[in-house]
Amino acid sequence: MKFKQSEAQNQRIERITTSHLIVGIDMAKETHVAQITNYRGIVLTNRHLSFSNTIEGFEKLQRWMEGIQQKHHLSNAIIGMEPTGHYWWNLANWLTNKELQVVLVNPATTKRNKENRDNCQSKSDPKDALVIADVVSRGYYYEHTKQTHVFERLRTLMSDREFWVANSVRLQNRIIRWLDIRYPEYSSVFKDWTCKRSMATLKEFPTPQDLTDQTVPEIIAMWKKHMQRAGGTTGIQKAAELIAQAKRSVGDITALAEAKLDLARLIAEFERITEMLADIEKQLHVLLEEIPMAVQMRSIKGMGPIFVAAILAGAGDLRQYAHGRQLLRKAGLNLAESTSGKRKGQIVVSKRGDSRLRKYLYLATIQLIGINPVFQELHQHNVQVKHMKKQQSVFKLVGKVARVLIGMVHRAETFTPEKASHLVLQAA
Repeated sequence: MKFKQSEAQNQRIERITTSHLIVGIDMAKETHVAQITNYRGIVLTNRHLSFSNTIEGFEKLQRWMEGIQQKHHLSNAIIGMEPTGHYWWNLANWLTNKELQVVLVNPATTKRNKENRDNCQSKSDPKDALVIADVVSRGYYYEHTKQTHVFERLRTLMSDREFWVANSVRLQNRIIRWLDIRYPEYSSVFKDWTCKRSMATLKEFPTPQDLTDQTVPEIIAMWKKHMQRAGGTTGIQKAAELIAQAKRSVGDITALAEAKLDLARLIAEFERITEMLADIEKQLHVLLEEIPMAVQMRSIKGMGPIFVAAILAGAGDLRQYAHGRQLLRKAGLNLAESTSGKRKGQIVVSKRGDSRLRKYLYLATIQLIGINPVFQELHQHNVQVKHMKKQQSVFKLVGKVARVLIGMVHRAETFTPEKASHLVLQAA
């Protein structure tokens, strides 16, 4: 496999001319550090600039750049920074609003280039800023494009949802742990402890000791406080099973009063977060209706609203991508191979991109393989005819999904099995 510099990188290098001022900025919470070079990587200042993360600091940076541009008769500027954490966000948007060109550099690239300039493993903010400028001058960057308002709203909602989903998972694990200790037989009665009848039980009879003296009608009567159809054949059966399991339970009985309070707090918080997530999903549904390409994406059977929202939140406007490969690279789903001499390395996914976008593209593909006939057929062809491993086929189809999405958006078409039939023919 021969190394070939990408056409996109060549184009980025060609955009940097002798008239360009290149600024590298090392980002921090309170004080940023900037260094300036020309297109050849030659430093144009005697010392770096430190400026605060405030409007006064941003204006100080602008005056500094304009002064050096005038001194060296440079008409253009390109400003590079690492998109680490969230500290870069406000400065990048402020510069973009000033119609200045902002580009982003992969932190892994700067990490590997730290020793190139001085053959030393030392680290400092001015050195990091200089390394970023040097990396930009060689075309190893990608453009920072400020998304339209609707995509920013979508990104904010999905970020909020991810936070509360993570909290919900932690709470569920904590509740399961509580049950394993206090009532380990509970899962034999309720496979899903989040169902209505189970939640009513945990609120009214959280421990086996609360159930041993109860009768089936008494349990059903308490369930009716939380659900409409508490009785019936299922209700009687579940109540009888609960009593039987409670009498033979080996759960811990120490500090029961405190344990019950702990469970009550966990249940209340879990329900609060569940309600918030439902509200966020309603907002996402409304917002997706405002985005024409989201409606197109929803036309793919199996591409649910959460998948669509997550992909658009991570990738932004899909019309900015010329090909599905660019979307894959954005997500870090492009392939990487390590080969040298007689050693042939394994081909792996690069994982150099947006991890959340990568996760949802992968999960969306799994969903499509499960319920979409077109992708089911493609997957079966890969596994049975091409003898691919199932996981290898999944990642191949992730690329297919990316190409389909970009193609649909550019052609302003919806997805139909008839239009997608050529995909199966191409795979054959």
